[in-house]
Amino acid sequence: MTFPFPTYTDRRQKLLETFSGEGRILLLGNGEAGMNYRGNTYPFRQDSSFRYFTGIDAPDFALLIDTDSGEETLFGHEVTIDDIIWMGEQPSLAERAAGAGIANRKPLQELGDALSSTAPVHYLPPYRGDRTLLLQEWLGKSAAEIEAGVSEALIRAVVALRARKSAAELVEMEKAVILSAAMHTAAMRHTGPGKKEAEIAGLVEGIALAAAGRLSYPAIVTVNGQILHNHYHGNAMQAGQLLLIDAGAEIPSGYAGDITRTFPVGKTFTDQQRAIYELVLQALDDSIAALKPGVAYRDIHLGAARILARGLTDLGIMRGDPEEAVAAGAHALFFPHGLGHMIGLDVHDMEDLGEDLVGYDEEIQRSAQFGLNHLRLGRKLEEGFVLTVEPGLYFI
Repeated sequence: MTFPFPTYTDRRQKLLETFSGEGRILLLGNGEAGMNYRGNTYPFRQDSSFRYFTGIDAPDFALLIDTDSGEETLFGHEVTIDDIIWMGEQPSLAERAAGAGIANRKPLQELGDALSSTAPVHYLPPYRGDRTLLLQEWLGKSAAEIEAGVSEALIRAVVALRARKSAAELVEMEKAVILSAAMHTAAMRHTGPGKKEAEIAGLVEGIALAAAGRLSYPAIVTVNGQILHNHYHGNAMQAGQLLLIDAGAEIPSGYAGDITRTFPVGKTFTDQQRAIYELVLQALDDSIAALKPGVAYRDIHLGAARILARGLTDLGIMRGDPEEAVAAGAHALFFPHGLGHMIGLDVHDMEDLGEDLVGYDEEIQRSAQFGLNHLRLGRKLEEGFVLTVEPGLYFI
């Protein structure tokens, strides 16, 4: 448990107060996933919403909440002697339930029977195939019906709660950012001509692991930063090149960091590199200064785009009127992604629940324009939101 159990009971009570629906809420945790055979698993990662409402970071649990009575039941596997022999002492199902402040517990194999009544079942979008198969089995529906039956009311209720971070969550997020920053500063110190990208990628991940954490997403460590999601680490770095690192740490509580920085392999910028770096830095600083509740993040994004377009025009890289260029989306040839996104228990927080339901609302809808259509967060900012600000210029 990251927080005392009253944190989780309070979150579940607020979920019931926020949720507009009848029947039962099913929050489904993740299971183990085999890398190349069942017993050789990927590192376990709990479903973020399940962990947010229960604090349980272990495989094969589910929570069922009756929206009428408020009755809560934790379903899971009881610890066996084999479990203890192979993995050491483990909390019992009763101890897991008590730690989360849940009064009732039952074996996971009984969940299908508990879901068999005619009362509606509200569940979040499954993003793993095995969870879809379980829902098919328990609810007696096809995969297509499971996908179509996702509860938008439950998504909206979860987003409303998870989007606003508490003071205790901010403490955890600060830890994630500090560790992420340590990864980047170590990478800057160790980068030099002749070294492989893979050496720096290994260093970055090792720092996260040594702090009992992990990467919050696969690190991008590349001299070809113009390829936005470049996970190839085989190049030997040369003087005159720039190294882009997009890497963040996830700490044991599950909260994520996300930092992108670019710096010269040979420690010194060329004049043109420095001018472009300082232009991106200006867009970053001015965007952060403009953040406040009530401001639409889409407007912050467009403000950054105008700064970049004016700077590129001054440098002779773009031509014409910068305001008209941004209005037409021409800046996206160099700035093709959104300015940032929510961050929390997920690096792209709650993206599994649907980007538009997290980052947009009835007032502000996603644009279809090239570049602007990749902005994950466009809605007006509110107190308690935590987000990234990451302008960039890419020369493809």
